[in-house]
Parts: sequence; structure tokens; C-alpha cells
Amino acid sequence: MQSKRSFDLSRRDLLKAGAVASGAGFAEGPAAAAGAARTPVTVRDRFWLWGHYEGSHNGDYGLPGNSRITPVEAACYLSVPNVILVRYKGKPEPPFRQYALPFRALREVVWSVVGAGGATASEERSRVLELTRQNPNFSGVMMDDFFRGGKEGKVAALTVGELEALQRRLKTGPRKLDLWVVLYTHQLNDPVGEHLKHCDVVTLWTWKAADLGRLRENFEKAEEVAPAARKVLGCYMWDYGDHKPMPVSSMQLQCKQGLRWLEEDRIDGMIFLASCISDLELETVEWTRGWIQQVGSRKLTAASPAKRGKRK
Repeated sequence: MQSKRSFDLSRRDLLKAGAVASGAGFAEGPAAAAGAARTPVTVRDRFWLWGHYEGSHNGDYGLPGNSRITPVEAACYLSVPNVILVRYKGKPEPPFRQYALPFRALREVVWSVVGAGGATASEERSRVLELTRQNPNFSGVMMDDFFRGGKEGKVAALTVGELEALQRRLKTGPRKLDLWVVLYTHQLNDPVGEHLKHCDVVTLWTWKAADLGRLRENFEKAEEVAPAARKVLGCYMWDYGDHKPMPVSSMQLQCKQGLRWLEEDRIDGMIFLASCISDLELETVEWTRGWIQQVGSRKLTAASPAKRGKRK
């Protein structure tokens, strides 16, 4: 049962508390107003929050209550400076410019061109690319639920040819943008290799908490399947696969292993999912928030592209 206090926090108080909490690295000053992404120097700089429109998961996945927190508010609350915004059931609705305005306060932003459930359209991709031109801290685009496992006779939401065309658009212009993709551990044996060759960043996700015992094995397989791409570890804060709370011990396992890989330069970052459960006072979310404050200020050594995958 949730306390009334969790829903009485004003948005101004929440933003202030999150930004001050532990030097989260949110944009400040003239350079930040221009939205320039910075070179990562701390562990926190490599942390991302998976963002959905506020309330996206309400009533689903066995969650114990309804959320109303926005992605930027959730990023402040968790002290995570980077956000991946993925459209969910058509939200946010286009045009995106006004909804995207608060994201200028963040260090770095990636926006979906393939939304939840693999939803995509050529017109939407064009809108998102225009959004990246309007916001200099936008550094790439995400393809969520991209691989289809042969459903409808398709390997993925886009063909290899469409990926090549998208990459040309991303790499043309004053700023080169990264192409991110979601890869689930249960898809590692599917014919995904040709598509992954055209992706800059592969995010690896374990859909069911019960399968986290094979995390290291599956990560090594991902390194084989996509050797050139940078890797980012996806960390669920709720067991979406089995519609129940993520055990704190499972969250600790993900975070401990992810931090080790991050400090060894085997991964480019970690993602915590999702913004739209961050105000439900879930035990795992609150543990993660404290852990981020504990380890976020650790210094990182220079990146090693040979270990994490080469930038294209």
C-alpha cells in the first residue's frame, strides 16, 4: 500500500530534490543550455533511465499502483542524468517539440524511432530526426522491441536495407547520431546478426528475473553476436516477464555485475527501467536510488573502444 505522501510531492520539490541529491550531472549554464553532451568521467555519467510517458504502465504487469511521474522528474529523483524516451501506445503524441522541452535539462537524450511493441513509421522517424536537430543534447535514436522472431515472416521491424538508409541519415549533418537497439537474451540465437551490424549500440535485456543467473553467459554471447557495437546493460526494476516485484537480490546482482563491466570498459553504460514506476515506492527502485548515490561519483578511466565496440 502506498503512502499518501508519495503523491503529495510537488513537481518543483521533486525536481529540486533530485537535482541536488548527489551531483547528478544535469545541465547547467550556457553550455548546457546549448545542450552539449559531455565526455563521461564518472559512473553516473554512464547511467540511463528508460523513459515512458507518465502513467504508461498503469494497470499492467501486476504493478501495485498508478504512477504519474514524468521521465525528467524520474531522472531527477533517481539522480540519473541521461534518458531514453520510448513512445508507448502512441504517447507522447506528435508533434514532440513541447513535450521534449524539459529534456534539455538532461545531459544526454536518446529518442525512439521504433517504439514499444516495435511500432514504427517513416513519418515518425522523420519527426524524431527533426527533434534531434532542435536539441543538441540528443545523441541518438532507439529501436525498441525491434526483433520479431520470425513473426509475420519478418526478422525485425525494419529490413537491413532500411537500417542502412536510416544510418545514412543519422551520420549526415553536423552531428553524427547513434543507432541504438533492444536485444533480449532470449533472442540471442535468432538470426539477428546482419541487422546488428548496422547498429552502434546494443542494449541487452533479461526479460524474466529468473533468468538473471545466466547474465554473464548471455552477455558473452551478445559480445559474439554483435562484436563491433557498444554494449549497454538493461536493468529492469520490476519483473515484467512474470508480473511481480523484482527481488532486491536480483537488482543487486544486475548492478554489481554491470558496475564491474563498466569499470572494465566492457560496457558503455547501464539503463534502469522504467521512469513510469519510479514513484510507486517499490523496494527495488528505492534500493537502486540509494545505490546510484553511493557509486555514481566514482571516476572512470578512459574509454577503450576495442573492448566496448568501435564507434562507427
